[in-house]
Amino acid sequence: MKNRLIACSIVLLSLLIYSCKDKSVFTLSGTINNPGSLKTVYLLALDSTRVSVVDSTNLGENGKFQFKHSSPYANFYKLRTGGTVFDLIAKNGDEITFTTDLNDNAHTYQVTGSDESEKIKEFNKLSNFYTEKNTKLSNDYQVKAQALGKQSDSLMKVFMPVFLKNMSEYGAATLKFVNDNRNSLAGFFAVASLDPDKYEQQMVAYADAIQGKFTDNPGVQQFIKQMMAIKPISVGHAAPDFTVIGFDDKPVKLADYKGKYVMLDFWASWCGPCRQENPNVVKAYSIYHPKGFDILGISLDTSKENWQQAITADKLSWTHASDLKSFEGATERLFHIEAIPSNFIIDPKGIIIAKNMRGAELEDFLNKTFNKPL
Repeated sequence: MKNRLIACSIVLLSLLIYSCKDKSVFTLSGTINNPGSLKTVYLLALDSTRVSVVDSTNLGENGKFQFKHSSPYANFYKLRTGGTVFDLIAKNGDEITFTTDLNDNAHTYQVTGSDESEKIKEFNKLSNFYTEKNTKLSNDYQVKAQALGKQSDSLMKVFMPVFLKNMSEYGAATLKFVNDNRNSLAGFFAVASLDPDKYEQQMVAYADAIQGKFTDNPGVQQFIKQMMAIKPISVGHAAPDFTVIGFDDKPVKLADYKGKYVMLDFWASWCGPCRQENPNVVKAYSIYHPKGFDILGISLDTSKENWQQAITADKLSWTHASDLKSFEGATERLFHIEAIPSNFIIDPKGIIIAKNMRGAELEDFLNKTFNKPL
C-alpha cells in the first residue's frame, strides 16, 4: 500500500511539473563545447519574407546559453554560433536542448525536445551529401581547367552530365522526404529548397496537399497562395487564351496556334540572359520548325526600335508580339512573368507540357517530343 502511495505521488508530482511549464514561450538550452573566442550566440527567426535576428545571449560558464522566446505557432529558427548556422523548428511550450562542438569541422550537433528539429537535421544531412558531391565535382573541374589553361567545352561536356545527374538525384531524394513528411514543417523546409523552374508541378501538388494545414504559419500560407496563383499556368493545365499586338500591329491570338506545338518565349532586347539563349532557340527552331514546332516571341521591351534591332541582330525569324509594357503587359501578368527568359511549351491540344526549357534541355525535350514512337 505504501509503495502504491509513493508511485501515485510521483505521478502527481510529474503532472504538476508538466502543468507548470511556461507555454507562452519555448526554451532553448544549449552547450557549445570548445567555443574558443566565441562570446555571443544569436537566435534568428523566419517570417514570410526574410530571416532576421530576434535575440542574442552571451555564453556562460562551460559554454552554456539559454533562450526563451515566444512563438505562438511552429516556426523556423536558426542558431548562429560564429560562422556556423543550425536549423531548428520550435513553438511555445517546447523545451529544446542543443549541443555542438566548434572544433568539429563537420558541424554535427545533437538536439532533443523537438521532433521537428530532428527532421530538419535529417533533411540537412541529405542536402549536405549532395552539396559535398557537387563541391568536389566543381573543384575537380577547376583543377583540370587550370591544367589546360582555359575553360574547355569538351571538359564541360564531361562534367555537366555528372552535375545534372547529381541534381536529379537530389531532387528525387528531396521529393521523397517531402512526401514522407507532409505533416511536418520539415517537409515545407525541404520543398522550398527545390528549383521552382524544374519542380513547379510537384510544388503545386504539395501546396494542394497541405491546404488546411499550418494555417497559423504566415510563411507556409504565403507559399500556398503563390502556388495556387500559378497553378492555372503550370504543367498539365490548359494554357489561357490571349490576344497580343504583333510586330506588324495586327492582333496575334494563342488560339491561332491550336493544333500545333508552340513555345511562348518571353524575352527582351535589354535582357542579357535572353540574348545569350537566343542562339539555342534559333538552332532548335531551325531543326524542329519543319516538324511542326512554332515559336511566338513576346517581348517585354518598351521601345519598338530596340525590339526590332534585337530581332534582326539575333536572326529571330518567328512571329513576334508585345504590349510594350515590360512586366506590366496583360499577357505577362496572365502568365505571372516575374523574370526572363521564361517560356511555355504548349501541345496541339492547348495543354502546357513544359516550362522554362533552355539550351541542351530544350533540345533534348524537343528531340523526345518529335521523335517519339507512334
